[in-house]
Amino acid sequence: MSAPVALPLFAAWCTLAAVVDLRTHRLPDRLTAAGALAVLGYAAGSGQFLPALFGAALLAGVYLTAHLVSPAGIGAGDVKLAVALGAAAACAGARAWVWAALLAPVGTAVAGLVLLGLRHRRGLPVRGQPVPHGPAMCAATLFAVATPTAIGEGGPS
Repeated sequence: MSAPVALPLFAAWCTLAAVVDLRTHRLPDRLTAAGALAVLGYAAGSGQFLPALFGAALLAGVYLTAHLVSPAGIGAGDVKLAVALGAAAACAGARAWVWAALLAPVGTAVAGLVLLGLRHRRGLPVRGQPVPHGPAMCAATLFAVATPTAIGEGGPS
């Protein structure tokens, strides 16, 4: 996912997905399907279809498992979002995929703690307040895809 046009388009789609999830706490099927088709189409055109498909299936499988264990924590939209994000990260390499997968829950945890602190400080209820996971998933994947040399992939050692 390093072509000059592909990365900005992917970043724009990720931003849209994150904003929609932040505002509505939902990731519409049209949005997640369009992203998955676009990334897999890019992968097919760049000769990376099989790694992208594997990365998509693996990350979606991880999120599906989390959704089945805790549907209130990981929504079905997050599972569908993982298809596009897993494929994009896999196009950037195995390390990028691992970084994207590991940084997303960390990002959500940090965002949750910040929101918890802000709500507590303002005297607002803190229990039962949902924290959308999509924005952290998108941010983690964008970081991993846009900075492969920073995570040890794609550049000289």
